[in-house]
Amino acid sequence: VSSCPLNAILYEQTGDLSKLPLLCHYPVKAQYVSNDPDYLSCKKKICKKRGKGACRVTTCSGSLTFHVINIRTDIEFVFFAGGFETPCVLKRSKPLKFANPKKPLHGHISSVDSTGESMRLTWVSGDKAPQHVEYGNGKSQASEVATFSQSHMCTSLLPSPAKDFGWHDPGYIHSAVMTGLKPSTTFSYRYGSASADWSDRIKFRTPPAAGSDEVKFLALGDMGKAPRDPSVEHYIETFSGKHNRSLLIDMMCNVYYVLPGSLSVVKALAGEVSSCNVDSIFHIGDISYATGFLVEWDFFLHLISPVASRVSYMTAIGNHERDYIDSGSVYVTPDSGGECGVPYETYFPMPTPAKDKPWYSIEQGSVHFTIISTEHDWSSNSKQIRELSTRSLQDSNEAFLSEKNYRSLSDYDWMNKDMAGIDRSRTPWLVFAGYVKCHILFQSQFPDLVRAPLEA
Repeated sequence: VSSCPLNAILYEQTGDLSKLPLLCHYPVKAQYVSNDPDYLSCKKKICKKRGKGACRVTTCSGSLTFHVINIRTDIEFVFFAGGFETPCVLKRSKPLKFANPKKPLHGHISSVDSTGESMRLTWVSGDKAPQHVEYGNGKSQASEVATFSQSHMCTSLLPSPAKDFGWHDPGYIHSAVMTGLKPSTTFSYRYGSASADWSDRIKFRTPPAAGSDEVKFLALGDMGKAPRDPSVEHYIETFSGKHNRSLLIDMMCNVYYVLPGSLSVVKALAGEVSSCNVDSIFHIGDISYATGFLVEWDFFLHLISPVASRVSYMTAIGNHERDYIDSGSVYVTPDSGGECGVPYETYFPMPTPAKDKPWYSIEQGSVHFTIISTEHDWSSNSKQIRELSTRSLQDSNEAFLSEKNYRSLSDYDWMNKDMAGIDRSRTPWLVFAGYVKCHILFQSQFPDLVRAPLEA
């Protein structure tokens, strides 16, 4: 651990312009000792040198509290001077180990189909051996195990955080499908193994089956995570230096920012879940804001656990999960920090056609949800159009295509075809969700074309 001033570039390429310690090893958390008011006033003095029966040299002491979670790997505490921009390491602790690096953690559930009879549980552990989810009255399912490495991350001439400075071993991601459930019913489960330990037993509720009368869901985007201590961390100070604000968009596409951000949003979500006022949560894009600093995924999964472990937590990919130079994303920004969608799709396996095809449709209650990726190619010949459409573009539409409006008409055509195949007597409500903002979509050259299928 030493000073690396040029690492500021690795933060900045992901859009994080906040002041962070420019150490050579990614600092997960940092605080100024002045956070302890007794340190500057020197109320806590320690004698360092005595002579002739008296203390000749004293120093001031202070104490800080860090919220640390089990990230499986050893951690160290470093004391440095010189500020964040030119840190000079004065003292470092011995590596500290977690009591159980294999412990199964961060279980979250998601829907796999529209029946409400099967649910996927995904969790993280330091153990690569298959584990189990035990649920209902004695049922059990073994987990499938996945992981990813630095070789799966994207990079460019400027090394990406995910490939270099921000890499952290993700451990092993376990996933198992609980079958034989009933829709709109409460069950309990636990996950793990005898060798790695078991989670607590958790109660969850299945969503209503497609075609039933009602579903209660919450939708949000741009949440990220925030520390539960006074620390500064990667990507919690954005939007012109203010703390990270969670973005909520209502049905009329009015935009609201909620302060102080993810902590208050998760608290509100947990209240709704505990009151049985929600069947599902849809998190549409920009999930954790890890952007190549991989340990942030652990902190995000820890944050959402109180809600994502109890109701279906469905997601859509955003630019900060997928976009990177020469990676196949439609935008060539470095916003994912080199992740290129790999951690997102591993932590949140949705009912998608295949890897790097993060789009799907699902029905709950009286609502048909169509979840798309705004980070992939939407031209008429793209995989997204070909695989999700039931018909090809009509000749009348193709006559209007040009380089400038190509994408808008493709979106319009896909929306028409997806919605045309829905049985409105079964699911009269349609929700079309993707990360691109409504106000951007509606300011395109074809607002009437976009509004028409949505309002039909």
